[in-house]
Amino acid sequence: MRIRIVDAFTDRPFAGNPAGVLLLDGLDAFPDDNRLQQVALEVNHAETAFAHPLPVDGEADWALRWFTPATEVDLCGHATLATAHVLHTTGARRGPVRFATRSGVLTATPADDGSITLDFPTAPLTRVEIPQGVGAALGAEPLTCFDTGPHIGDLLVELADEKTVRALRPDHRALAVHSRRGIIATARAEDLRRGHDFVSRCFFPNVGIDEDPVTGSAHTALAPYWSERLGRTTLTGLQASPRSGLVRTRLRGERTLLTGHAVTVIEGELLG
Repeated sequence: MRIRIVDAFTDRPFAGNPAGVLLLDGLDAFPDDNRLQQVALEVNHAETAFAHPLPVDGEADWALRWFTPATEVDLCGHATLATAHVLHTTGARRGPVRFATRSGVLTATPADDGSITLDFPTAPLTRVEIPQGVGAALGAEPLTCFDTGPHIGDLLVELADEKTVRALRPDHRALAVHSRRGIIATARAEDLRRGHDFVSRCFFPNVGIDEDPVTGSAHTALAPYWSERLGRTTLTGLQASPRSGLVRTRLRGERTLLTGHAVTVIEGELLG
């Protein structure tokens, strides 16, 4: 079985967010969950995606699941982008591809410039009181705090400025008690001439990821948050992790479009 490592939300190797991608044969079902989890742990990236083709003329073209090294998740942007990239670059699929997932049918559409646009559900934001201890765990006091709903399960917090977001050195164990998945920390961009409108960093200790390099799913919450504040539905977010990556967002009511590039960096054979 072929396995690939794809860097997503970047147009160059060794940046963005790496994901394992395995395209499975047959139309029947996935291997048992324990097998999928073992492979994801072996790959040991933030997410490993498993996909298999579905019968023609259904509501989706491929079934897709995502596993961190610790657990299965409901929604993942970068591994969806990586899977669509593999399908298109290997010729396994032409044009848009519809994925059947835990979060419904998600569509990935390639463009002539090599980018891929994901059509994801917009996260419902609910303002909440800033939990006691979040500022101490992050290392910076939030200005506001929002719950992002069931599919993501994060707290989104706005910090004072971009410099503060970049300088965060959180206590990951202390953060784990404050949300189901983790914390999205964000701030407005300091200089729009640098090509992004806002910055973010994402910490997900509850699913085995201390810091996720670039998080597509988080941008389904960041897009409505910053679109309301900046008065524009089309924005670019920079996730300011050490690997870094850009996510272009377009808010369309209950759906959010996420656009980025991807690069295959490793291809091999899964022998186990």
